[in-house]
Amino acid sequence: MDFDYDESQDAVAEVVVNLLERDSARDMALWPALVDSGLLIVALPERFGGDGLGLLEVSALLTELATDAAELPALATLGLGVLPLLRTAPDTLAERIFPAVAEGAVLTAALNEPGAPFAPKPATTAVTEGDRVRLRGHKVAVPYAAQAKWLLVPTDSGIAVVEADTPGTTLTPSPASTGMPEFSVRFEDARIPADHLLPSAGLADLHRSAVACLGAVADGLLKGALTLTAEHVRTRHQFGRPLAEFQAVAQQIADLYVTSRTLHVAAASANWALAQPDPSPELRARVDDDLDVLAYTVAADLPAAMQKCHHLHGGIGVDVTHPLHRYYSQAKDIARWLGGASFRLDRLGARCSST
Repeated sequence: MDFDYDESQDAVAEVVVNLLERDSARDMALWPALVDSGLLIVALPERFGGDGLGLLEVSALLTELATDAAELPALATLGLGVLPLLRTAPDTLAERIFPAVAEGAVLTAALNEPGAPFAPKPATTAVTEGDRVRLRGHKVAVPYAAQAKWLLVPTDSGIAVVEADTPGTTLTPSPASTGMPEFSVRFEDARIPADHLLPSAGLADLHRSAVACLGAVADGLLKGALTLTAEHVRTRHQFGRPLAEFQAVAQQIADLYVTSRTLHVAAASANWALAQPDPSPELRARVDDDLDVLAYTVAADLPAAMQKCHHLHGGIGVDVTHPLHRYYSQAKDIARWLGGASFRLDRLGARCSST
């Protein structure tokens, strides 16, 4: 197997790099340029004006954006929204959502409930009443919920696709390390059309897509932070010598490089396996193994690596005028969304003990 970018992934990555070189914005101010670049349509079906590509191209896009620590709803829209809907959305729903995404509409998913990250059996309820579905429940840590046109909401009866302004839906801002928009969302008898409730089988696909794309972002974040750190210790002098020439510094940079390459392999392997068409049961089990390893690697190793980058930068690393804090903050949020290292280790251990 070859994890190197193919021609389509290279093309997507090149467009992202060119965009970041032309535009200095690294927040929502960059979103219109991202829309105009055509990057949001890479995974959309061709009948909706998209490129008909898939997970690997989306992952390449997310990794390159993360290499510059751009804080955009690209992960939420593509990784948590478009990719899961490609398999499960009926035509009537796809015809509404996908053209809107091409024009810049934001999607997101409510993956977590209080005390239950990536809940496999959501406590949020969906009760069908004729041609409507009534939702009740509480979701937490939902990125860009107020900016989103639609939210994917896992329930006990399937995934509900909810318009953010649906009556009975209450959004409460919650803190995030980056300061990016994040919300706690309550549904109190919120009603949606019956065809907006997708089959329960789609929940596993939503979780797989989310972990794979979070891993791609984590890969880019650590790659970018390592580049910043290596350049700093190469050019910063103490006692008349570059910091990189001190043995302790060189050892720590070497450790960071090993962590970065390990994370890259975990992300590339999991994304490659998940992207294979019509996987056999054996491959599907391997995919879930790889994704659990990736989730634990991100939750356990990414924040620790960012702390080491801060240490090697010294005081300048915590200066808000220096870009390193953007990498560290995103890393903390990603680890939190995944449920943390202990939670992911428990999940991985349970998988090992069951096989």
